[in-house]
Amino acid sequence: MARNSKGKTKAEPSGSGPALTHIGASGEARMVDVSDKPATERLAVAEGRVVMTRATLDLIVSGNAKKGDVLGTARIAGIMAAKRTSELIPLCHPLALTKVTIDITPDRKLPGCIVRASVKVTGPTGVEMEALTAVSVACLTIYDMVKAVDRGIRIEGIHLVEKIGGKSGHYRAGA
Repeated sequence: MARNSKGKTKAEPSGSGPALTHIGASGEARMVDVSDKPATERLAVAEGRVVMTRATLDLIVSGNAKKGDVLGTARIAGIMAAKRTSELIPLCHPLALTKVTIDITPDRKLPGCIVRASVKVTGPTGVEMEALTAVSVACLTIYDMVKAVDRGIRIEGIHLVEKIGGKSGHYRAGA
């Protein structure tokens, strides 16, 4: 095990990559101590797709789904999920999020919906997990609300698009 400049233990990397911060000196899972980190503004954007038949997409867009407003419900579910990420992902810190937006764009070429979450916080740790959780739950909500009419729905491509802030700086997928 290696010690950082503050004397805290980090697991040694198995290759040339960075150390795993959620692994303690004895190999046990642990929550990272962020108490010495400064509170900075952080943003994370994640995206995913829900692929379905054109008929199912038309049902969603027309607002005629049997369970109600699919896109509105998915937006609310995504926001709620971002706020509760620390209850779902065991080693995530509970964060006082300052902004969560969920954008859902129907895409006739897929056919399906592109779901994008943007999450912001001013704090000592990032919000990537909150953005990814928001997208995942929004996608699952779309699936749940129309699964009775389309059993072949697929959730695909959930990934981090961008991260701004913190020690590791700016990340943009594909850049």
